[in-house]
Amino acid sequence: MFVQRMTASLRGWGGVGAMAVGCALALAFVLLLPLTQSAGRSGPGAGLGGPGLATGSPAKADGCVDSQAQNETWSPSGADGTTIDAIKARTGAKRKLIVGVDQNSYRWGYRNPNNSGAELEGFDIDLVHRIAQDILGDPNAVQFKAIPTSQRIPAIQDGRVDMVVRTMTINCDRLKDVAFSAPYFKTGQQVLAPKSSPVTGYNATLANKRVCTAASSTAYAKVDADRNSGKLPSSLGITVVPNQLDCLVRLQLGEVDAVVTDGALAASQAAQDPTIELKGAAFTTEYYGVAMKKDATDLVRRVNQILVDYRADGWQASYDKWLSATLGADSTASKPSAPQYLRTS
Repeated sequence: MFVQRMTASLRGWGGVGAMAVGCALALAFVLLLPLTQSAGRSGPGAGLGGPGLATGSPAKADGCVDSQAQNETWSPSGADGTTIDAIKARTGAKRKLIVGVDQNSYRWGYRNPNNSGAELEGFDIDLVHRIAQDILGDPNAVQFKAIPTSQRIPAIQDGRVDMVVRTMTINCDRLKDVAFSAPYFKTGQQVLAPKSSPVTGYNATLANKRVCTAASSTAYAKVDADRNSGKLPSSLGITVVPNQLDCLVRLQLGEVDAVVTDGALAASQAAQDPTIELKGAAFTTEYYGVAMKKDATDLVRRVNQILVDYRADGWQASYDKWLSATLGADSTASKPSAPQYLRTS
């Protein structure tokens, strides 16, 4: 069965499926910064099996609510500050914006083996070039550092990158560790599984199935919490991997039965393999933001100003180029509404 699925997934796709597998297997030595990866499998939690239902977001101790976390950012400003001054003070070949990205997420941030030089491209990469153009006057003044899902926050806190633009969901827990821009994309968690699978979505059909999620991802937090609370079957097993694309490989190898991840990413992965598909509707609402250091107020304000301009001129063109083929020509569901800027300190 595995051979048949792999053969079907790679046939007629111009090497895209092969690229996904090859990139993931070579991840340890092609990443641009050293990775510390860990993988594990958590056991089943207590509770009765039942259908998965989206629930409200409880308020955190600091008053933050996940459903409103995307508004916890500073108002836009075009002014420089200490963080931006330090970036501009870099000289010579080092005068670049250092950005953490993905290099294996098809149509978001990936190396296209069919292009000369296999340069990074995708929806997130377009935004990075726009930010570099505004801050440094050169869209190519970027040093890309490929980081796995589990290393997004540590890379910012350790100062290895100025920011992360990597399909990163804004939520209250992450706001304790990093600052976010206003949202630049709207999505939700969905289930990805083989077309022949009896799994129909985020519900009781996941009983006795193995689900893959990435470490430190909102998908893992949701699945683990819902299994432990009884909203998902207690017999569901969770396989945790360092990088989200690893889940696609595990699914293709038959090592897991389904993947839970952002629907926008899942749609791109389904485009890489014609034997898999999205199962059921999105069961959360999430917003991607640009993540930066907590005290980089001037940089956050500057990125928010860039996003104001980008939403008016650039966002739609990038969507049409990279995402319309997988998410549909109508971008209404993916484009965040007018942002609010609630943060004052």
